[in-house]
Amino acid sequence: MKILIATGIYPPATSGPAQYAAAMEDEFKARGNSVTVATFSIEHKLPTGLRHVVYFFKILKSAYCADFILALDTFSTGFPAVLAGKLFGTPVLLRTGGDFLYEQYVERTNEPIVLSQFYLAPKLNKKEKIILKIIRWTLQNVSALIFSTEWQRDIFMKPYALKKQRIFVVQNRFDKKISNLPATQKNFIFATRNIAYKNISNFKKAFIAAQKKYPEITLEIIHDMPHEKLMEKMKTCYVVVMPSLGEISPHVILDAVRVNKPFILTRESGYAALFQDVGILVDPQDCVSMQQGIEFLAEDTAYEAAVLKVQNFNVIHTWRQIADEILDIYKKISV
Repeated sequence: MKILIATGIYPPATSGPAQYAAAMEDEFKARGNSVTVATFSIEHKLPTGLRHVVYFFKILKSAYCADFILALDTFSTGFPAVLAGKLFGTPVLLRTGGDFLYEQYVERTNEPIVLSQFYLAPKLNKKEKIILKIIRWTLQNVSALIFSTEWQRDIFMKPYALKKQRIFVVQNRFDKKISNLPATQKNFIFATRNIAYKNISNFKKAFIAAQKKYPEITLEIIHDMPHEKLMEKMKTCYVVVMPSLGEISPHVILDAVRVNKPFILTRESGYAALFQDVGILVDPQDCVSMQQGIEFLAEDTAYEAAVLKVQNFNVIHTWRQIADEILDIYKKISV
């Protein structure tokens, strides 16, 4: 088959969607398919609207030739991809990834609202209301809508009126363990984008408070590092943290599990139920909750027990399995 992957980011970017795009490209090609990846270049510098127009024309030829399009976000590439799919009758499978509207809202207002509460009574400005309508149209007009967690699916159902869509859940990658090295120091790693909903400033406050009791602990915030280098750093770190106001299926936590590192994860996550007995879940709106999580893992006895819990977690769901599930979805919607 001929497959078009529509993604705003791609390696050397280190985020989850970039990893996902590259992995699906490799897996689809390994099955003998022809794969085109259309990613942003100049579009990164363009304003909303113009960015969509430029990307739409960029993918037209590939969309026309493709058997199906795999779009990896709901707005930046998802909207142009669905438009192109409509124009040529090309099926579009859209994997939701994160939540663009929520990210934009928190960035604008700096309001510490959690994702599970955001759609109950959102106070959107004019631009955000337009984005909501565009995303709703996009999700309602895909051939198949793919979530990585039931948690995000359930949040999206009502505000985006998703009663009639073909909806699937394809879990993220849970890969085999690759390391079991001990920590070389009591360093906590926070690998994230420097944006408001990631809750960086509040976590730093909690960490500074914890350091007063445990001065030996340190926090390293990483905003931009090649994935391979980050993995090497994580292999000998002490703890990995992701205390965001909303995290759907964070790849960095899965990477922490691969190297058997204890982690602190926001309870506002699609992985909260899965990892409630594996990692430390914290309330991202409560600095005391985050401080307690940090201090708990700073204690040697508690830390050793936390390491054992991660070592005993051995769920496997590979990129190959994910690609197979996506191709099976395409077969189902093609019948």
